Amino acid sequence: MSLAGVRIELPTNQPIVLLREAEGERFLPIWIGQAEAAAIALALQGVVTPRPMTHDLLKNILEEIAIQVESIVITELREGTFYAVINMQRNGTSYEISSRPSDAIALAVRLNCKIFASEEVLNEASILIPSGDDDEEVEKFREFLENVNPEDFG
Repeated sequence: MSLAGVRIELPTNQPIVLLREAEGERFLPIWIGQAEAAAIALALQGVVTPRPMTHDLLKNILEEIAIQVESIVITELREGTFYAVINMQRNGTSYEISSRPSDAIALAVRLNCKIFASEEVLNEASILIPSGDDDEEVEKFREFLENVNPEDFG
């Protein structure tokens, strides 16, 4: 999956992150919290804060103790809630840590690691935007990212 962007969904004013299938036409919208939306948007824009934000702190800790984040996976959708795991490795040992998708994505953006979604999640929650039609939707996300400020997230 690739990160198509973060935006505020109207009329609810609820932040949403949109993941796009790497080789396909499916998009996975995930509604997230204000703080996580701000964290993802700041990282996408390359904004460096004066002090490390929570996801920056986690990234710094993982790097300092030589843990590599291999990927994040959106694993399931249960009762309207998405679940994810962060796959890590250190000294040849693999670890799988449960996470909220928004936190996993905020970390993935900072570490430039791969994002996956299970086929079951994609079958249940993805939306199909045929090639050619997605340009307009992605452009809306880009416009949002260019004009968003941390204050927009409350």
